[in-house]
Amino acid sequence: MQYLAMDTNDIRTNLATEQYLMNSDKMTPPFMLFYIEDPCIIVGRNQNTLEEINKQYCEEHNITVTRRLSGGGAMYQDRGNMCFSFIVPANDSQFGDFKKLVQPVVDALHRMGVTGATVTGRNDIVVDGKKFSGNAMYTRDGRTFCHGTLMYDVDTSAVADALHVPEDKIKSKGIKSVRSRVTNIKPYLKPEYQNLTMEQFRDELIKQIWNVDTLAEAQKNEYHLTDEDRREIQKIGDELYYNWDWVYGKSPEFTDKKRRHFTGGTIDARFFVKAGQIKDVKIYGDFFGTAEVTDLEDALRNQPYTMEAMRTVLSKFDLTKYFVGIDPQEVVQLLVG
Repeated sequence: MQYLAMDTNDIRTNLATEQYLMNSDKMTPPFMLFYIEDPCIIVGRNQNTLEEINKQYCEEHNITVTRRLSGGGAMYQDRGNMCFSFIVPANDSQFGDFKKLVQPVVDALHRMGVTGATVTGRNDIVVDGKKFSGNAMYTRDGRTFCHGTLMYDVDTSAVADALHVPEDKIKSKGIKSVRSRVTNIKPYLKPEYQNLTMEQFRDELIKQIWNVDTLAEAQKNEYHLTDEDRREIQKIGDELYYNWDWVYGKSPEFTDKKRRHFTGGTIDARFFVKAGQIKDVKIYGDFFGTAEVTDLEDALRNQPYTMEAMRTVLSKFDLTKYFVGIDPQEVVQLLVG
């Protein structure tokens, strides 16, 4: 299995690199990517960016904000955090099976001393009931990537100040605040791993995953970007991750809001209704899916804003592809209720 250790700390370029390598034939799945970021927030594909972040705090503290291709919730990262990605053939994994994909990382952490690390909920890795890793998944054209975070020595106060975590999400987890929900793994590691730079921590993790004694042995499997790769990555970055419209988009005016937090994620639907007709609709949330919710939005647009009409439209779709882990009947009940 090959890997790439990113040489940039800009989340936008790193996400563009991930997308490029997933869609090219430069590396054969399965392979892994590792990257370390300057302070940033990455919102999920279907989230309303301005409602997820403290925009003033982000601007004052030079926190980069961007949007990823995968679903899930917003994540704060800084130089005390390490990201990893697995890119695998889609038929090698069931979409949403985070435990299977991140198991090599969990096993490596166990060997490094974090023996209590477990995958829990739909996409978290925790120790002592506190989250130190969030993961998201995306699948297209026969390939799936699962990317996650590892909080080694993150400024946890910045996590709380930079993000707006909805109250219903906090309550659903039975906790009082985002600060009480997260932790760094540094104090759980064996003593020899507790005073590393992030680059050293990354390299130690690589050695554990590849089961080798020296980094030089693992580097036999390392991929290095070419000039051609970098040009293509820049194009993707300019089109998406550096693009204001992609990151923030335009939130439609709405006259009705329907929101509910499910075990499989939050759905927050906004409808702009005029003269009894749906003129615009936007479905936000931190849910995961293998299909684009824009399909549903397009189908509902210009339909009568009635239960019967909306049920008829939604009955034409396999909603399990759009909201993985959420009962389709409950989705319909929320949207048409």
